[in-house]
Amino acid sequence: MKDTNMGIDVLLVEDSPGDIRLTQEAFRSANSDIRLHVAMDGVEALAFLAQEGVHSGAPRPDLILLDLNLPKKDGHEVLRHIRSDDRLKEIPTVILTTSDAATDINQSYSLQANSYLSSPVQLDKFEGLVRSINDFWFEKAKLPKIK
Repeated sequence: MKDTNMGIDVLLVEDSPGDIRLTQEAFRSANSDIRLHVAMDGVEALAFLAQEGVHSGAPRPDLILLDLNLPKKDGHEVLRHIRSDDRLKEIPTVILTTSDAATDINQSYSLQANSYLSSPVQLDKFEGLVRSINDFWFEKAKLPKIK
C-alpha cells in the first residue's frame, strides 16, 4: 500500500488524446491523490523516466501504464529499457492497450510486465478497469519505497 500523504505519481504512456482524457477523468474519480503524468510516445516516456530535457524535474512514477502501439519507440522497446535500467526496473509497469494479440501478451510478459490489461472501448467498463487498477496497485499491493 502506498503512503498517499505524498501523492501518487502515475506515468501514462499513451498517444491517443481521447484515451488520455478518459484515463485522466477515470483516475480523477477513482483517487484524488493520483497525479497523472502523460508521455505521448516512447521517446518522451524514456525522457520522463530519465528526467531529461523538459522532464528534468519529473517525479519517479509509482506506476507506469504503458500502451504498446506508440510512435517513435513502441511499448515493448520502452518496457525493455525500463527492465534493463537498475534505477527503473522496480517500477510496476502495466501494459494497458487495445491489443488482444497473443504475441503482444507473451512478449510483454517475457519482458517482465507486471500485468497486461486490454483496454475496453465502453466508457463504463474502462472506468471500472481504472478503479480496479487503483484498488489493486494503491490499496492492496505493497509497492517499493523508492523515490
